Amino acid sequence: MIWIFCTARSGSTWLRSMLHELVEGGVWEEPKVGRLFGEFYSRAKQTQLGRVNYVLGDPTREAWTSALRNFVLHTAWASHPSITPERYLIVKEPGGAIGAPLLMDALPESRMVLLARDPRDFVASVLDAVKNDGWMYEGLDEWARRDLSSERNLLRYLRVLSKQYVRQMSNGKRAFDSHEGRKVLLKYDDLRADTLSTMRHLCAALAIPVDERRLARVVGKHSWEKISENEKGAGKFYRKATSGGWREDLTPEQARIVEDITAPLLEQFS
Repeated sequence: MIWIFCTARSGSTWLRSMLHELVEGGVWEEPKVGRLFGEFYSRAKQTQLGRVNYVLGDPTREAWTSALRNFVLHTAWASHPSITPERYLIVKEPGGAIGAPLLMDALPESRMVLLARDPRDFVASVLDAVKNDGWMYEGLDEWARRDLSSERNLLRYLRVLSKQYVRQMSNGKRAFDSHEGRKVLLKYDDLRADTLSTMRHLCAALAIPVDERRLARVVGKHSWEKISENEKGAGKFYRKATSGGWREDLTPEQARIVEDITAPLLEQFS
């Protein structure tokens, strides 16, 4: 299994598409298993984690880690029956990085990709997607739409996004640092600046054999320039594909809020 952990709006769809053409296998598209277990575990109080009767308590960690492994593998096989040990299963998990420490502990033989984007660009992309003509707007509930109609509430939402980024990527980095299997840390900026070299590095790190001509062909096929112009732009799924675009998208106050909250990770991932 090749796990792609990241936040939303970090290029995981693009990366998944290229990887899928480079390896034999399938894609497990956003199973949300990382969120399922990670959110529950991370929100537990320390007193709960120490209880033997708590379902994810530390005293019974070995048992539930084994159960988590079986849950993931059996569910993956049930949804992708054609997958065999000789084929890859790419797991795209934007938002699932919060559960990465649990998943990598349960599946140590997995390959891991931690895909990181500058938190300011992440926030700017999400804000564009949820505005009233954005591609994510229809998916918001009525309360969320109302809440985002004022600058005050928008700043509150921006703080929520920033804290979410910290929780996700802190856990992703913790899992990455402790994972003893094949792994690679990719920055979105590097993927955009030199896609071919970055993908070559990824394949080498994950021990994925790939022909240089095939790699170049796949990278070219999925380049930003190949996306139709009417599918790109403000409010659309394919928006800018730029690094540092937050300087145009965020006000100084908005950028300062994101920087203050994400400071522990900003230097690592920007």
